[in-house]
Amino acid sequence: MTIDTKFIDQLIKVSSKAALASSYLVGKKDKLAADQAAVDAMRLELNKIDMSGEVVIGEGSLDEAPMLYTGELLGNKKGPNFDIAVDPLEGTNFAANNLPGAISVIAIAEKGNLFNAPETYMEKIATGKVEKGLIDLDNPLQKNISNLADFMNKDISLITACVMDRPRHKNIIQKLKELKVKVKLITDGDVLGALYVSNPKYNVDIFLGTGGGPEGVLAATALDSYGCHFQGRFIFDNDKDISEAKKMGIVDLNKKYELNEIVRGDSIFCATGITTSEVLSGIQSNKDNYRSETLVTHKSSGFNQIIKKTTSIKE
Repeated sequence: MTIDTKFIDQLIKVSSKAALASSYLVGKKDKLAADQAAVDAMRLELNKIDMSGEVVIGEGSLDEAPMLYTGELLGNKKGPNFDIAVDPLEGTNFAANNLPGAISVIAIAEKGNLFNAPETYMEKIATGKVEKGLIDLDNPLQKNISNLADFMNKDISLITACVMDRPRHKNIIQKLKELKVKVKLITDGDVLGALYVSNPKYNVDIFLGTGGGPEGVLAATALDSYGCHFQGRFIFDNDKDISEAKKMGIVDLNKKYELNEIVRGDSIFCATGITTSEVLSGIQSNKDNYRSETLVTHKSSGFNQIIKKTTSIKE
């Protein structure tokens, strides 16, 4: 995928318009309305682009949300074929309650290059760039932490692990405490949580735990441009999920996926802040214009940068 300034600008507009639409409902205690606003704005902007795009990662039932559904065709059908992954509003609770960390996310890759993730949970582990085999989902937690500390030339007590604060992570959190690792708990925001490992300034060395499969694909797309390490394994624990997986062509239900199996070839990722986080400032608007911050990554060029824009509301 050759980087095209116009195309990048269009994708920034997609996520920033979705973020803007959702921002009007920040703090209104209605996460579904905030999500629906982001979905509608994102769909509208995507349909203006010269492309034939198919949603392979859409919104799903884990959030009981209005969908940009998997299989939906987007664009004006006058351009190249793309796979599209979206999360118009990640952090629905953050937006509803005016808390930090709500973002609008889109990723695009050439046709056939984004993993079609089922709407189920995924075990995940992510770090910055490490030696092959050093950090692995199949390793005991203590071994991963010890290996990472040695690789980074840090004492284990100086390692920071980011984990979602969920009952299912009770044992992981307890083990990290026993290891005297610093623990950063997040309540939502699976994509943003994984992004913390992309840059030392966020002071997170490892992201781990179980979260949404679609969010895992989105996070992997962003981390790919940084050369980060990411692995994921889907959890199929009921007949419905197993049936859906088989329909998608997933044969080995216990397979551990490497980053280059989740995102093949080139990709572009955009995430715009809705409410301010450690990574992105939220939308600031008045009746005439709005200010946005969007993290943009493009794998083949190694481009990863936060783009700050002031845009007319009417554009």
